[in-house]
Amino acid sequence: MKKAINIRIEESLLNELDEYAKELDRTRTYLIEKAVSNYFDTLDEMISDKRIDEIKSGKSAVVSMEDVFREAGLDV
Repeated sequence: MKKAINIRIEESLLNELDEYAKELDRTRTYLIEKAVSNYFDTLDEMISDKRIDEIKSGKSAVVSMEDVFREAGLDV
């Protein structure tokens, strides 16, 4: 199910988006959905880097799978 949102975007970026959409015979929505979807990989890397930094700095700790299972009362 698709849901409508409102965004503000620089006019020059919007013009560029429209040029791509026209050239590719696609809609703005299609191109924006593709761009956001492809950017998720970058966001995942950013989150991973943040979590690694938190572990290195001692703000977070690593818990083994065995410990998680033991706490949940499951046999490993």
